[in-house]
Amino acid sequence: MRTPALPRLCGLLLGLTVALGLAGCDTQDPVSRGRIFAFDTTMDITLIGVNRQRADEITKILAGDMLYMEQAWRAWGPSPVSRMNALFNESDAPFAAPPSVLPLLRLSKTLSERSGELFNPAIGHLIRAWGFQGRSADCLRPPSQDLIDQIVSAKPSMRDIKIDGFRASSSNQMVKLDFRAIQRGFAIDRAIARLQELGIKSASISAESSLRAIGSRDGHPWSVPVRGAEVGGVLATVQIEGNEAAFTVTADRHKFSWEGKVYHDIIDPRTGYPADQTQSVTVLYPDASTADAAATALFVAGPNDWHRVAREMGIRYVMLTDNQGRIHMNPAMQARVKLNAKNREIIISEPLS
Repeated sequence: MRTPALPRLCGLLLGLTVALGLAGCDTQDPVSRGRIFAFDTTMDITLIGVNRQRADEITKILAGDMLYMEQAWRAWGPSPVSRMNALFNESDAPFAAPPSVLPLLRLSKTLSERSGELFNPAIGHLIRAWGFQGRSADCLRPPSQDLIDQIVSAKPSMRDIKIDGFRASSSNQMVKLDFRAIQRGFAIDRAIARLQELGIKSASISAESSLRAIGSRDGHPWSVPVRGAEVGGVLATVQIEGNEAAFTVTADRHKFSWEGKVYHDIIDPRTGYPADQTQSVTVLYPDASTADAAATALFVAGPNDWHRVAREMGIRYVMLTDNQGRIHMNPAMQARVKLNAKNREIIISEPLS
C-alpha cells in the first residue's frame, strides 16, 4: 500500500503523545500513543514497548495508509468507488475493479450474504437520498416517499454484483456502493496488519466505542467503554482477549432532525428508512471488519431477530440496546461485559454457540 507524501498528512495528524510507563510498579514496557483523524472520526493508537521516536514514525505510516484508504473508498467525489458506481449505473458489462477496492468488495459481498442482506453496501442510492454522503446535518431532510419506493422496489444488493477474478459487474443498475458500515473496521484491520509487519506485538487502535487490539497491555487485557444513549454516559465496559475487536454501532453518530423527528444513517434496506427498534449494538469478533458489518446487520435486525442473524453470521458475542432501553445479550457476552447502567431490564438470550 503506497503512502502519500508527508505534506498531505497535515490535516490528518492531530498529535502524538507518549507516556513512558503505565501506572503500577510492575510495568516493564513504555506506552506510546498516537492520534489520527480518518473516516470522519478520531482514531487513537496505543503501542506497547515502543519508544517515542519509533511511535512518531509508525503513526505517520498509519496516517498515510488511512488517508489512502479513505480517498479510495469514499462514495462521493472523485474516487475509485464512485467510478465503479458510475460504471454499474451505465450497463451490466464487466470492468476491471480497482485493486484498492477489490478486497473490500469481496469481503462485503460475503458478509452481506451471511447477514441476509441486512448489511448491504449496495444501497448507496438510499444513503445518498437521505443526504448522508458528505453533506452537513443542517441541510438534511427526509427524501420523498416516491424516491424511497423507487429504490427499495429495485432491491439493490451485493448479490447483484458478480466478481470474476479482477473484473466486476452488476445486473442491477440501482446498485451503488457505500462502504460506510464496514470501511472503518476494514481500515483498522489493515492498520493492525501493518503494525504486525513492523514488528509490533501489543497494540490497540480505538475509535469512539470501538477497538481492535493485539497482544496485551503489559500483561493486562485491553478494554473499551461502550457509551449509552445518554450524553457522556458509559453503558458498559467490555474486556478484549488477545487478538480481538469490539465494535459498537449507535443511532447517534450521524443524524438530523426534521419536523420534530430524529433520523439516523443506519438504513434498513427492506424499508428504505432508518431502523427504529435499536439504540446500539456491540459485537466482539476476531477481526474488526466482521464486527463492524455484523453490528450494523444486528442493529437493523432489531431486538426480535438479532439472535438468528448473529448465528447466521457466526457471531458469538452480542449486546443490543433496544429503543425502550432494554439490554439484550447472549450468556457468553454477559460474562465479558461489566455493566455500568442501573435500573435497566436485562434480557439474556439462548446461547449463540
